[in-house]
Amino acid sequence: MCLVELETFAWLLTDDGQRLLETAAHALADASGDALAANAAVRKVEPDPERSAAAMTQVSLRVKGVAKFGEDALKMYFTPDGLEQATRWRVAAHRAGRLAAAQPSSVIDLGCSIGGDLIATARAGMTAAGVDLDPIRVAVARANLDALGLEGAVQVADGTGLDLSGFGTAFADPARRGARGRVFDENGWTPPWPFVQDLLAERRAATAVVKVAPGIGHDLVPDGVEAEWVSEDGEVKEAALWSPRLATASRRATVISSAGGLATLTEEDDPYQGEPRPVREVGRWLYEPDGAVIRAGLVTAVAAMTEGGLLDEHIAYVTSDAGFAGPFMKSYEVMDELPYREKQLKAALAERNVGRLTIKKRGVDVVPEQLRKRLQLKGSEEATIVVTRIAGVGRVLLVRPA
Repeated sequence: MCLVELETFAWLLTDDGQRLLETAAHALADASGDALAANAAVRKVEPDPERSAAAMTQVSLRVKGVAKFGEDALKMYFTPDGLEQATRWRVAAHRAGRLAAAQPSSVIDLGCSIGGDLIATARAGMTAAGVDLDPIRVAVARANLDALGLEGAVQVADGTGLDLSGFGTAFADPARRGARGRVFDENGWTPPWPFVQDLLAERRAATAVVKVAPGIGHDLVPDGVEAEWVSEDGEVKEAALWSPRLATASRRATVISSAGGLATLTEEDDPYQGEPRPVREVGRWLYEPDGAVIRAGLVTAVAAMTEGGLLDEHIAYVTSDAGFAGPFMKSYEVMDELPYREKQLKAALAERNVGRLTIKKRGVDVVPEQLRKRLQLKGSEEATIVVTRIAGVGRVLLVRPA
């Protein structure tokens, strides 16, 4: 970021800047979200284009940030990319709470960005410090701690060159975006994978936890390191790698709900570890494991807890004759089996007067939106079908969400 942008942000923190932010917030509300109209109103109060644009950007990002940070976002400061990459507060709070249980003397965030994880660390009662290469992000992180009344130190520095021996735990969230978009090769992360491996090494004095993309392969996880996949409201948000002295399992799936519930599953809950995967025919109930459970390779744990088995050895659907409800899966009652061929499937659904159709699929080359359009259903009833493969054969199940 250039010096002018840093100076403009610093001005926003002054009394005049705070008044302009209030004006911008009211203008956006009065304009019913019309940014152009709100911007015109703000320019009448502050003719300086950089200051008025900065105020409008902050107010717009605050509104957008509520989805990740709740009502705190309305007092916080953001950069567009910093908000996009920030951890959702429930996920960050879970990680910070788990870290606090280990009672580290302090936590250093090696690339703190706008301070989202610093906030969670400080709120969990730990001594928090953060560094980042970008001066504007450091200024934003410091402003966020101040805005929320939290303690913490932030400064401009390269986290890869710091002596970490004075800290209890190091946290890192390698940047996975470059000039051309998302970077899928771990060696292209910033900092790159070799730094992450070294950070997680057991020989280090400081323990460490590293946030990584949920698509990370099991083969990349170093020996002794716990890989935890976390989902919120059914959507996998991240994976976290816990260094050996913080690890309590090899693989873990943690499921968080917006209602405040949290449940966790590890390989210790899976009696089929090292055993043949249980496969059986379709029962009365079908279970769709949560994405975190699938990523963690714990689908057979769901099979065990539902007294069932897999529909197919290679597909993450579980079936059982018994009905269960739980945080680790969605439950469906199997009502019927329908024809797999499209023409016959259309006729079967039309016979049931189906017009609104939810299509779930796994293990088959089907695009639900395209199939729904081709079926041209016009009935008044609603239905859900599961299109999948069982023992290499396409099958369609008519199900009812529990």
